[in-house]
Amino acid sequence: MMEQLNNTFAAVQAASRKLALLTDDQINSVLLAVADAAVEHTAFILSENQKDLERMDPADPKFDRLKLTEQRIKDIAADIRNVASLPSPLGRILAETVRPNGMKLTKVSVPFGVIGIIYEARPNVSFDVFSLCFKSGNACLLKGGSDAEFSNKAIVSVIHSILKQHQLDTHIAELLPADREATNALLHAVGYVDLIIPRGSCGLINFVRQNASIPVIETGAGICHTYFDEDGDLEKGTRIVNNAKTRRVSVCNALDCLVVHRKRLADLPALCQLLPASNVLVYADAEAYNALQGHYPAELLKHATDESFGTEFLSYAMAVKTVGSLPEALEHIHMYSSKHSECIITENKESAILFTKVVDAACVYTNVSTAFTDGAQFGLGAEIGISTQKLHARGPMGLEEITSYKWIVEGNGQIRV
Repeated sequence: MMEQLNNTFAAVQAASRKLALLTDDQINSVLLAVADAAVEHTAFILSENQKDLERMDPADPKFDRLKLTEQRIKDIAADIRNVASLPSPLGRILAETVRPNGMKLTKVSVPFGVIGIIYEARPNVSFDVFSLCFKSGNACLLKGGSDAEFSNKAIVSVIHSILKQHQLDTHIAELLPADREATNALLHAVGYVDLIIPRGSCGLINFVRQNASIPVIETGAGICHTYFDEDGDLEKGTRIVNNAKTRRVSVCNALDCLVVHRKRLADLPALCQLLPASNVLVYADAEAYNALQGHYPAELLKHATDESFGTEFLSYAMAVKTVGSLPEALEHIHMYSSKHSECIITENKESAILFTKVVDAACVYTNVSTAFTDGAQFGLGAEIGISTQKLHARGPMGLEEITSYKWIVEGNGQIRV
């Protein structure tokens, strides 16, 4: 098995070198064809996706991530077309200088080469990763979870059919077996894989970081807070809280903890008034519980425990924490944040400036729903993940974030003494 996997890694690496010979027009033509094929083969993809769905409990928070629909496939195709329309991230001159000896140095953007993606029950990632990697000149090794095995195989078969039509090496996008042996091999594919990006739970990300022998960019885990300041606008806050929590609960930018200033506890019932329509379960601390009691459905209101804070719910549930000041809110967020997306709702400009300066997260919002932490929403076309670390890339990772650079040095016989 290991020998077979190493042969696959070598084939993907060889395919990555061929990508450098493709023109922008060829790349965009393939991407548009893949987008069309995704829509054309919707029935096939959905039938395979249904096989995966039948093996998962609908109450599982991952169920919504796993589920594909006709509209979602149309949206995926639109994202792929958007990627095709973007300028190439390759060959950009990042810096240029001529040294005193006449030697010319040019810093130029280039692909990483081979990018491995480890992800859980999110088959849309297969399309997203291929489109971004292909556009940026990278070959990709897709390591999906067993929960989405049928879906991923169907999607990659559609991608391969287009690559074959364009007489391209199908190893440009390779789907690895959905077993642990393949995961272990990928984590130690030194010399074959240039970068690994895990997308999924904290457990998955921690496992990859602790066990990989090759560079890792951490993405995915999102424990997101929204702080309603003493100077927050109630109408704005009500809409933002509802959108951040209920738009799509299974994604990493969904609201997990509402932090509210003690002076605004009287407004907490109004701030949460839209949530019962989505049956949002609220775990409130003592002060917030008392403020909500009698104003929020009793069956949806629970007392918070220590475990309520620092939890990525991925479901119709959230915590509520009461604080006495902005510094106390900042301290709570610092303690429990996964450094993904954090928001303040306030009309006080000084408070907003302080919040954005102090909060250590990839994306920091003022009076905007954290649901916007998304590559497409940031104008990046799509995303390969949301980086929550600080080395190389941070926040939504689009085309530029999955390139590196090299120095081109030109001269006329110069030698160093």
